[in-house]
Amino acid sequence: MRKRPARTAWNTLVFLVLVAASMAPAGAPRSFPATGEVEIAFTPGDAIDNLIIGAINGAKREVFVQAFIFTHRRIAQALVAAHRRGVNVSVVADREQARSVPQNVLPDLIAGGVAVWLDGNFQNAHNKVIVIDPDEQHPILITGSYNYTIAAQRHNAENVVVLRDNAAVAKAYRDNWRRLKANATPWSEEALK
Repeated sequence: MRKRPARTAWNTLVFLVLVAASMAPAGAPRSFPATGEVEIAFTPGDAIDNLIIGAINGAKREVFVQAFIFTHRRIAQALVAAHRRGVNVSVVADREQARSVPQNVLPDLIAGGVAVWLDGNFQNAHNKVIVIDPDEQHPILITGSYNYTIAAQRHNAENVVVLRDNAAVAKAYRDNWRRLKANATPWSEEALK
């Protein structure tokens, strides 16, 4: 009886891995039915900050935030107030912006009890997303170009889209938030170095 060379076993393993990988769906875009209400706003002109604060003020159970630059104190205060009334509030922020923008409000969020993670896994963690109550009856997703800054409100041409009552989209964004958080670092002075 002839022995099989070890290389054949390796080739078989590689073949099986390639077959399994080819059967997995590629990172294809996802489609969801259009449900609920869509609200849009633009700066200059529209009070996007008030729109965001109003949505946060209505949160019942959870608020998940992805931020690139976060210097808007009133939005931060709304998140802290939501946390204080028992809402689970968590933020994933761009690590480099947290380090290099001295007026960022992330320390204020930490002081207010809000959980903050720093994402340094990309050139820019450039998402601007707020997911509110994705598992509740009236979920809200807020996204667009709008950074959570006074400059975005007063000086920049920005946009925001608010999707209300589209649970599938809110959950997809929440799941993406969880994926990014899993690879982020909890806020600490050491993490900022």
